[in-house]
Amino acid sequence: MTELKQTPLHQNHLKLKARMVPFGGWDMPVQYPAGLMKEHLAVRQDVGLFDVCHMGEFFISGAKAKDFLNRVTTNDVTKLENGQCQYTLLCYENGTVVDDLIISKVSDNKYWAIVNASNIDKDFSWLESNNNENVSLENLSQQKGLIAIQGPKSQQLLNKYFDQDFSELKYYNFKEIQHGDNKLIVFRTGYTGEDGFEVMPEADKASFYWDELLNAGKEYNVLPAGLGARDTLRLEAAYSLYGHEINDTILPLEAKLGWVVKLKDKDFIGKESLIKAKELGIKRKVIGFEMIDSGVCRDGYSIYANDQKIGSVTSGTYSPSLKKSIGLAIIDQKFANIDQELLIDIRNKKRKIKIVKTPFYKRANL
Repeated sequence: MTELKQTPLHQNHLKLKARMVPFGGWDMPVQYPAGLMKEHLAVRQDVGLFDVCHMGEFFISGAKAKDFLNRVTTNDVTKLENGQCQYTLLCYENGTVVDDLIISKVSDNKYWAIVNASNIDKDFSWLESNNNENVSLENLSQQKGLIAIQGPKSQQLLNKYFDQDFSELKYYNFKEIQHGDNKLIVFRTGYTGEDGFEVMPEADKASFYWDELLNAGKEYNVLPAGLGARDTLRLEAAYSLYGHEINDTILPLEAKLGWVVKLKDKDFIGKESLIKAKELGIKRKVIGFEMIDSGVCRDGYSIYANDQKIGSVTSGTYSPSLKKSIGLAIIDQKFANIDQELLIDIRNKKRKIKIVKTPFYKRANL
């Protein structure tokens, strides 16, 4: 059995008595003693801290860095100003998804890319194999830490701790800061549906900043939050998770990610296949649903229209914010209508669900 990797915050989690679980090859905290429900609500109402050091950090540089990224990603990198971030996708030639990621522009010839933890090696190899522009590709994942500070009080916490005003840092923007002897990057991004930030220190400083932010956040009711709350939060916001709503068998146009796929504006890997799929008609669609009958849905459960199987659940959970069972599923496009009632097979019992608008939860001014 392959030994699980540990983030720079591993000892911090053990001291906090976190329950650790394997995740994408990493030993990660799924929850802390407060429990998933309190961690989730802390992010919705106050502020929570997440270890996201397992995510991948690539640095792309060179005279043709912009051209390279614009060709290998689906969104339009040329629209980025210095200090802006962009959600985007890497696609295979057949149009399915290699990974989703965030590109952050330092300058025309310097960019950061943050990728999913379980896809670091795959993504880096894929970028190397498509490096026609001969740019510099650096995998700095082991040298960098990443801490997510999420929730309505996240800005207050950062303002206080770093003694800076982050109110001018817009959503999906970033800036480099100097804190004592340390240089950090602060991104106004997140995966929770709340206001929030992700702070990137050097890996050997991550443990220090985790403890410092937890201590400084006590007056804001900060809680450390694990993978359990991270998943319920992202699902309420209907954010895609690689391996669930997107993967190498699902097209981004099926996953309701057409807004980051610029078919008219540029060329990119997978474009021709996606244009052809669109012309033929998209056959499946990722939808949001809530349970009508009792029960909690889980990924892999089958979805039916009467006795006809029309798809399957990609993600499901009990929503702490909405106090109901919710899920995402990929189903036959013909049945993907708001308020459509369908059936889900939970342990060989058919239970009623209803398709609803997503996101399930949206904060007022995000």
